[in-house]
Amino acid sequence: MVIADSAFPKTRSDIAAQRSAVRPAPVGSAHLIGVCGSGMKALAELLKGLGWSVTGSDLCASAATVAAFSRRGLRIHAGHQVQNLSAAVDLVVYSPAVSPENPERESAQRLGIPQYSYSQMLGRLMQDKVGVCIAGTHGKSTTTAMTGCALTEAELFPSVVVGAELGTWHVNGWAGTGPHFVVESCEYQRNFLDLSPHFAAILGIEPDHFDCYPHFDESVAAFSEFAQRVPADGGLLIPAGSETVKAACLAARAPVETFGLDCAADWWAGDIRPTMTGNRFRVFHHGEYVTEIALKIPGRHNVLNGLAALALANLAGAPVAAIREGLAEFPGIRRRFEMIGSWRGVTLIDDYAHHPTAVAVTLATARQRYPNRRLWCVFQPHQVSRTAALLPDFASCLAAADEVLLVPVFVAREIVDDEPQLMSAELAAGVCRNGGQARYVPGLDHAVATLDHELLPGDVLITMGAGDIGQVHHAFTRRLQRNHAS
Repeated sequence: MVIADSAFPKTRSDIAAQRSAVRPAPVGSAHLIGVCGSGMKALAELLKGLGWSVTGSDLCASAATVAAFSRRGLRIHAGHQVQNLSAAVDLVVYSPAVSPENPERESAQRLGIPQYSYSQMLGRLMQDKVGVCIAGTHGKSTTTAMTGCALTEAELFPSVVVGAELGTWHVNGWAGTGPHFVVESCEYQRNFLDLSPHFAAILGIEPDHFDCYPHFDESVAAFSEFAQRVPADGGLLIPAGSETVKAACLAARAPVETFGLDCAADWWAGDIRPTMTGNRFRVFHHGEYVTEIALKIPGRHNVLNGLAALALANLAGAPVAAIREGLAEFPGIRRRFEMIGSWRGVTLIDDYAHHPTAVAVTLATARQRYPNRRLWCVFQPHQVSRTAALLPDFASCLAAADEVLLVPVFVAREIVDDEPQLMSAELAAGVCRNGGQARYVPGLDHAVATLDHELLPGDVLITMGAGDIGQVHHAFTRRLQRNHAS
């Protein structure tokens, strides 16, 4: 697959035909507040591809980010100011992190410009499409991107919105000419209930987002409502081994199929064999052999993600042969066991894991790939409420690393009384009680200094978290670039 100028993925066979296709006329103008968030960035790319005129703003928009958006025909402003919003804009879309008191939202209110949340806008765009929605606590971004690649390879030309950037394509979303709309569907604040899925997957349900689901049964109830949104002539895919998901889908109207690593599942993966970069496995459906899949990305969890993408894409109408080719070319997504490079003989990996289950599978994947090497993990907890609720689980799974550095909690979307550094220090003590080696460091600069002093050639360094923890790797890669330059 390649990326054309419009950030629209295409198969090799149809590049010329699609480039000569007539683009749709502009259908509106939108201003996106909080446009640098991964989902909002995907929406901006999608709208631009559909022919919309798009502007945006973000507090985190650096000069490099503004320039990158500009190269794609998107005018982005750093910061939120009234003058960023034109009175001629048809609508405003805001991210979940943007409050009604935002000056641009207040200006839109005064000007009578309609405002939509991110998920409401996705729902609006999905109304005349065949919605393909991927939900669940873990694996949404990877499975969504895989499904989009599979449907693209099948020449169904979907529109796609992913909450992460595809590794070598550098896009989060793209516009297609076909009827399918593939969307990563998040349960946060019940946002996925704004969508209208025709085909859907629920990859798993675990306690998370404690700021909006204080009790787990509230989260399960939201997933149940989501499952019931899939119509009777659609399809719903769920993991065979999850009794929680099965219970949430009891009232589903759509036919339900299961996937897993056991022959009891409707779709199951067997004969899993590690390769130099990922895994190969065989796929069976209702006991019959279907095909063999080769993935470039490692981890048994990604075998499940790939299996779910195959099953969902097939339910949506893609032939298995095309799905196989699409998955074989899937480049992976940013911050999911992303190989950053090396520094003085140390392998550098960055990962988004910020829930105990994700932390555990990421460390297990590292152990499988690098069985005889010292494994460092620099972990940045995400949200005080999540860290406090799941602290024993975090402490247990982080103990699997040889050395752990804990930096202060990245506080997002919450107002807390607890000090973030105290929570991280308590987590470090918990890791030690579980037999691990962990230390609290008061900031990213301190983490870099510690690593610079203690890392040895042959070590593996994984940074983990949903905040700004990736800056640790940037510090080392900048030094590497300076060394090369000199």
